[in-house]
Amino acid sequence: MSDQEVTGNAKDIGRRQAIPVIYTRGTHYDVGFDIGRTFSGLIQKFVDIYKPLNETYLPLYETEAGRKIYDETLACVEQQFSGYVKEIQGTADGANVPFHKLFLMHLDDIVPNVANEGHGNTLPVGCSTIMCNQPGQEILGHNEDALSETLNHWYLVSAHVIEPACKEEKFTSLSYAGFLPGYTMGYNHHGLAYTINTLSAATLRSGKTPLLTAENYVQAQQILRNEGFGAAEGFSVNMTFLTQEGDRMFHNAEVGPCEINGTQSQLSILTVSPGENTFHCNKYLRLKIPEVEGLIINSSDKRMATICSHPPPKSRQDVVNILSDQTDDEYRVYQEKNKDDYVKTIATGIFDCIEKTWSIYTDKPNSTEPILVIPLHLHLDSTVPAM
Repeated sequence: MSDQEVTGNAKDIGRRQAIPVIYTRGTHYDVGFDIGRTFSGLIQKFVDIYKPLNETYLPLYETEAGRKIYDETLACVEQQFSGYVKEIQGTADGANVPFHKLFLMHLDDIVPNVANEGHGNTLPVGCSTIMCNQPGQEILGHNEDALSETLNHWYLVSAHVIEPACKEEKFTSLSYAGFLPGYTMGYNHHGLAYTINTLSAATLRSGKTPLLTAENYVQAQQILRNEGFGAAEGFSVNMTFLTQEGDRMFHNAEVGPCEINGTQSQLSILTVSPGENTFHCNKYLRLKIPEVEGLIINSSDKRMATICSHPPPKSRQDVVNILSDQTDDEYRVYQEKNKDDYVKTIATGIFDCIEKTWSIYTDKPNSTEPILVIPLHLHLDSTVPAM
């Protein structure tokens, strides 16, 4: 239950030159409290500067309609995943910040959209993921993009969650300050390596999916469908299971919120077989789901066009080069050219499924070395920590 900083090289002085890491074990509350206590300063600062929270979510929370949505969603999440509510409470207690602020951050645009106060996603938030399934080159590459205030306000969580009556979780994940780990990129000890792309469905419901507990592809599908409730919002999961038998298979799962009177998430899965590639940004490509208007769609269109302008990737270096592309003047695959950009790529991750490593870069990956290379230790070697 301690943290450390893993040092490396970062060209831009404005970017972190070390990655904070915490190793923690215990119940959901214990893990949350440990994270909150360890990173209290970082979490407090992020809560203070996070514009969506302070300019949108908190003012709506003070209204009757907004508080009603908050209370209903909290009750729903407590019914489905009480452990995650305990984990957020632990983080809030450990960091000495109000629980409702952290929970509002997790709700994201649910409150403004359900309250009809949403005006579309006005910022090109989101991420870019590339899956390369070529002979000798089985690569899952991802740019983690976020609002500029998130730069340097993240850390790695390596956790072993043991909660009575809950499924064991053992994973390592990049986590934004104050947020539950799991909605960015990471892996679990069963061999699931994954990345997430936000998708902005126009209509949102309540719910959350515990993907980090998945032991195999069948379980991952069941978790994403979340029978009985469905997902809260739209997102895309890019994943593979490192311990699966047979040929390497990557999967892109587009997840849509549960329809009115429905009982599960909308789900469309594309499988990437040997010799194939695919990519995903922040726009539905298969599910026919109404999306918000705004820069997230425009940004996705431009990034997808840029990725398509490259030859199909055949190697790790090809993936790195595409994720480093900054040729578009407005919406770039690697999202940073100016210090005052609204959205920035805060980290790049490269999962090498043959070498079983996860390389993390804090600057443009084709011009720097990874700041950290994590060996992907799986459950076959239970004596080795999750990171």
